Amino acid sequence: MTGHPYEVLAAQRLLPVLRSADADEAVRATTALLAAGCRAVELTTSTPGWAGAVARTAELADAHGRPALIGVGTVTTAAQARAALDAGAAFLVSPYPAPEVREVAALRGAVFVEGGFTPAEIASAVRACGAAKVFPAHVGGPGFVRSLRAVLPDAVLIPTGGIGPEDVPDWIAAGATAVGIGSGLPSDPEALAAVFARLRPAVPAMPAGPAVPAVPAGPGVPGRGVPGDPGPASRRAAAPEFRP
Repeated sequence: MTGHPYEVLAAQRLLPVLRSADADEAVRATTALLAAGCRAVELTTSTPGWAGAVARTAELADAHGRPALIGVGTVTTAAQARAALDAGAAFLVSPYPAPEVREVAALRGAVFVEGGFTPAEIASAVRACGAAKVFPAHVGGPGFVRSLRAVLPDAVLIPTGGIGPEDVPDWIAAGATAVGIGSGLPSDPEALAAVFARLRPAVPAMPAGPAVPAVPAGPGVPGRGVPGDPGPASRRAAAPEFRP
């Protein structure tokens, strides 16, 4: 596993989405998730002091000693995107099409999972970034993702919204790469670890397909996967090429 967020999510299958009361609570919840076998966690801009929480958790490691991948969700403006990347975010997520965020992600060589609901919105996000957040997923159900997968066979699709942990296998079977979960995860450490253990593939297999589109580089800033060292935030965002 290279550590690209798309590859990590494909192996993890469940992406916790934390909407916490404050930064301290977000840090505690993230620490517990990492100890339970999770590596990628999404914090959200709805949490007061979220940028500080990202900075504090971006330096943590998972149960196997691998660097945590802290994403930031509900990113809808250029200012939020820049603040998230400056804090050390490994990827950005929006709930709907967000041209401002897409532009910042392209300039910074960052991984961006753009949200969409209609097939046109989802296809646009996939063409730009290789991935799309399907939101609100519960409206269409697993059958909707199955239909999307038929026409977007190589896309990274992450349905989110109204999905419980017990429903994740149904969504994966329908073609989801990973599933965003905002609530319902157990607080008991052993039970939480069991959730991730059950979902983990016996042998993580990456389906063949075209490479994720390269992100155009801005002045002095390399695109995704291009060697370079523009600074800590961009260094965390840049990652090896992934084939979804």
